[in-house]
Amino acid sequence: MNTRLVNLVIDAARPRVLADFWAALLGWRVAIEEPDEVDVRAPETDGWDLDLVFVPVPEAKVVKNRVHLDLASTTPEHQEELVARALNLGGRRVDIGQGAVPWVVLADPEGNEFCVLEPREQYADTGAVASILVDSRSPAQLADFWSGITGWPVRSRQGEVIVGLRAPSARGPWLEFLRNDDVKQVKNRVHLDVAPPMGADHAAAVSEVLAAGALAADVGAPSLPWRVLTDPEGNEFCVLTPR
Repeated sequence: MNTRLVNLVIDAARPRVLADFWAALLGWRVAIEEPDEVDVRAPETDGWDLDLVFVPVPEAKVVKNRVHLDLASTTPEHQEELVARALNLGGRRVDIGQGAVPWVVLADPEGNEFCVLEPREQYADTGAVASILVDSRSPAQLADFWSGITGWPVRSRQGEVIVGLRAPSARGPWLEFLRNDDVKQVKNRVHLDVAPPMGADHAAAVSEVLAAGALAADVGAPSLPWRVLTDPEGNEFCVLTPR
């Protein structure tokens, strides 16, 4: 497939405020600020090839996100430090029914859930972000779709519960699909962008992605230079112009 992951996009009421929260929490930097987006970028040492892109939307958050970030920690003390930093920056603890677990569930200032994980060997070399986690009714099938359109191979399977992809470089975060039978109710506030390489044919790339199992999404904006699609479980994503 002639596309690759390029962005993780987060809808926001106040993009710059939310970008500042995540930049400070992760130790990254605001790299781009424009009227329609603010981009937060990781240091090269993290091996993260995606920007966190915050875009303005008028809608308020109403349900738990189906896509969220898991943050990595190196020691129990480091996990506590990350939680304290998040709370000091304006985050808060949330209960989504997790019960007694070794990780900590928090929300950013606009209510987007994320987890601060206890130390895990699998995420020892990911940098600040351990994983992009996607709720899924059929993790194996959805992982195969995303593997096909990103070129990230499946590197971990825990039965029917969770399937993980990772970049061919084996650097940066995992992209994981977690079994969850909740029904998708509204447009996702967090989504992925893919794009073909510079010089490629955008229309041909979109056609390839559709042939892989994506569906066209009606977002009421036909003049956009990118195409908005949904994956086989209805999660929105964009095929951006070549870059």
